[in-house]
Amino acid sequence: MNIKSEKGPESLTVMQLLPELNSGGVERGALEMGRYLVRQGHTSIVVSGGGRLVQQLQKEGSRHILKNIGSKSPLALLYIWPLRQAMKKLKVDILHLRSRMPAWVGYVALKTLAPRDRPVLVTTFHGFYSVNGYSAIMSRGDGVIAVSGSIQQHIEQNYKRKENVRLIFRGVDAETFDLEKVEPKRIDSLKQTWGIDPALPVLMLPGRLTRLKGQDIFLNSLLLLKNNRFQAVIVGDTEENQSYSDELKSIIQKNNLTEKVRLVGHCTDMPAAFMVADIVLSTSSSEPEAFGRTTVEAMAMGKPVIATAHGGSLETVVHGENGWLVRPADPGALAAAIDDALTIGREQLKKIGEKGKLRVAENFTAETMCKQTVAFYLELLGKRQRQPQA
Repeated sequence: MNIKSEKGPESLTVMQLLPELNSGGVERGALEMGRYLVRQGHTSIVVSGGGRLVQQLQKEGSRHILKNIGSKSPLALLYIWPLRQAMKKLKVDILHLRSRMPAWVGYVALKTLAPRDRPVLVTTFHGFYSVNGYSAIMSRGDGVIAVSGSIQQHIEQNYKRKENVRLIFRGVDAETFDLEKVEPKRIDSLKQTWGIDPALPVLMLPGRLTRLKGQDIFLNSLLLLKNNRFQAVIVGDTEENQSYSDELKSIIQKNNLTEKVRLVGHCTDMPAAFMVADIVLSTSSSEPEAFGRTTVEAMAMGKPVIATAHGGSLETVVHGENGWLVRPADPGALAAAIDDALTIGREQLKKIGEKGKLRVAENFTAETMCKQTVAFYLELLGKRQRQPQA
């Protein structure tokens, strides 16, 4: 471990590995961790296949190393030796693995180093991965971070791992997701771009366009609503999963929802996007959310939420207090919750949203997440240093 000065705080060199830096909770978590490390005087390095968030990462002080380590192709194995050399040259203290394929590359690279040169290995379990040998890599860290209590149980039940598994909730960047910092012109710009009618409540479903997120279930629930006074926006990159995007467009057209629903594509200003919404939804279907980052970001912006009652949502959404929990993959139950939310009116929705905002401030901030993660790094390093060397 590198030390700033004899009496100064410990200075870590942390290398995070993930497939790419385009969008999504894993990517945002890596950026938040990098920013925090730099502000605390540590060295932050991120290895990925690149993407739209690289510029921000570098602007905030992290170093980015471009390697396509997320590729499922055997060619990804070609990065093992360069990664090994980088870890040794940069004297990495912590190797933090955030996704399965990069984790395998990083794990093998680490094992090729002499024990004295190996960084401490930390993995973050970001999802309910299929239980198999490929996914097992995420349980092999010297320390394992579970992003929710349900993920912690998943690790214990399926990989029989309890030791050095730390529950660290994912957090919301309070500097970014602060409704007081969102200028009205940003909100107005999105409303104009999306064609929002100010007279109608806005239902918003943000997230990657994938069947697991349940956008199709959301559309089918709209057909069952008793209250027809609404407009809906589905936020997510329509080019990332073209076949599913086309399927959603087909559902909208066949059911005469073109005047009610808009697929608005990727949004670079989610704080303003949440301010456009009256109600924010998370409709994950067959696979539960490990944590449900967009739900908590919406809560931070004072928005009431409707989420499916499994996975991490059970730990963030309190039914009847800051939102609604509904049965997964059940358009009827989802429609009933939406009808309820539309019926109570905007003032009551605002009160529900305030409770969600308070809950996030008390339990789910990025600052807390990063502090706990660095504390875990130091704890694991301390254990390593106390172990007798072979």
